[in-house]
Amino acid sequence: MKYSELCEIYEELEKNPSRLKKTEILTSFLKKLKHEKNKEVIYLAQGKIFPDYDERETGISKQLVIKVLFKATGISTKEIVKLWKKLGDLGLVAEEITKKKKQSTLSQKVLTTEKVLENLQKLPELTGKGTVEKKLALISELLTSAKPIEAKYIIRTLLNDLRIGVGAGTIRDAVVWTCFDKEKGNYDIVQDSYDKATDWKLVFEKACKGIKELEKTELTPGKAVKVMLYPKVDDIKEAFERAGKPTAFEFKYDGFRIMINKDSEGKIKLFTRRLEEVSKQFPDVVKYVKENIKGKTFIIDSEAVGFSPATKKYRPFQEISQRIKRKHNIEKLEKELPVELVIFDVIYYNGKSYIKVPFKNRRKLLEKIIKKQKYKIILSEQIITDSEKKAQEFYDRAIKEDQEGVMVKKLEAPYKPGSRIGYGYKLKPKASDLDLVIVEAEYGTGKRAGWLTSYTVACRDKNKFLEIGKVSTGLKEKEEQGLSFKELTKKLKTLITKEKGRHVKVKPKLVVTVIYQNIQKSPTYNSGFALRFPRITRLRPDRSTNDIASLSEIKKDYKKEK
Repeated sequence: MKYSELCEIYEELEKNPSRLKKTEILTSFLKKLKHEKNKEVIYLAQGKIFPDYDERETGISKQLVIKVLFKATGISTKEIVKLWKKLGDLGLVAEEITKKKKQSTLSQKVLTTEKVLENLQKLPELTGKGTVEKKLALISELLTSAKPIEAKYIIRTLLNDLRIGVGAGTIRDAVVWTCFDKEKGNYDIVQDSYDKATDWKLVFEKACKGIKELEKTELTPGKAVKVMLYPKVDDIKEAFERAGKPTAFEFKYDGFRIMINKDSEGKIKLFTRRLEEVSKQFPDVVKYVKENIKGKTFIIDSEAVGFSPATKKYRPFQEISQRIKRKHNIEKLEKELPVELVIFDVIYYNGKSYIKVPFKNRRKLLEKIIKKQKYKIILSEQIITDSEKKAQEFYDRAIKEDQEGVMVKKLEAPYKPGSRIGYGYKLKPKASDLDLVIVEAEYGTGKRAGWLTSYTVACRDKNKFLEIGKVSTGLKEKEEQGLSFKELTKKLKTLITKEKGRHVKVKPKLVVTVIYQNIQKSPTYNSGFALRFPRITRLRPDRSTNDIASLSEIKKDYKKEK
């Protein structure tokens, strides 16, 4: 397939905000792709080059893009940077300067989607001496053959910033529209296949062969799978109303999700809820798993919770979150910021999928295969009850022991990867909080000059981010006191897309937890709502923009407050 054909699809997707229209556009593309041999091109439809479970990255920074644009076009880096500041998008910069290339001996080859994928997929494999030059050569080869529109989308794909508003839900619907009748059951089957595979190429290949082939999709230990998510309830009474009686209550630990995998070769792999492998960052956890979990192969859901090595008291997530991204001094961090692995679910064991097995039976299996060892690996604290009094006492004990609250789980429920399906719920204290993404910020003045100190936060509404207020409190001026303005500024500066005076717009990537007193209606923000007395309490590097609060959730919370 010609890459220009795909770029025309990108253009149509970018112009049409309607999800229905996007699905129609994507369906026309998939109908062409259906007859192509290489269906990996479906990754490019989301601006990716690998399946979702594959965390390999191109390693291309914005500065490297500027270098490669100079190499491919002959336009000076000074002129490129000037245009970037004006347009705020290196993709648009690539499109503009490709129109006026200075190189006289440029290749006139027709780019194909296969060639684009081939070159981009080689980038993560390059290591050692001369890596940068090799990467520049691979990208430059594409750009020197690219039309302006092709250059725009090559650069956007490299920077993981396609800007066409296509999420997994739109891909799923387009697969159904391409291969099947638009019946609810077909959407569920395609979604179920993706939940197990986290690979749209594999799902699309199966869909092209029919429903029966899709239904054969199985979990594969060693390959990242999305975790099941839980909607909120307001109190014990609502918990029983939704989950039924009796039901299971478990402590909600203040840590981060880890999906533990043991593959057919006996290798232990750890994945976060964002499908990032963190096995190297947590050698202690890998050791605990090897020594304390029986089984040839498995996929087990858990929470890693930090504790003080001196007092043995649990520590808040924010204090241990740095271990997720750290690649150096791991042994030192392991001693300073130890974690206890809390096991609470199993979805695959010894060659068998347990996704459709009732939760009560999955829990019994865990009790058989886990050897508990305090401060290393334990089972989540649990009671099964139909008594509101006992449930309330359990909840109060969780809070007293510095946990976030409790999880409420239906005893007969299966496990649904990647969904807030209502098979379980979370109950936290009334002090409300939301996970939101920072979309804009402003530099401070006076003693806070040089730092970004006021942040516009947003919720999500399908493929859009809607502002819900500004927040400038909760952070510290000194780094040793906790999450600081300096630390947040450092992270946000790498995400700036546009600057005007003291005000900056940033790529919506940095997720923060914001607590607030209540929600008010507001014409000031495009969500229609504002948070009263908001305060940032923590960074959430373990969460993506798919995990932030939705507009529908905010509307629901607003109605409940009223």
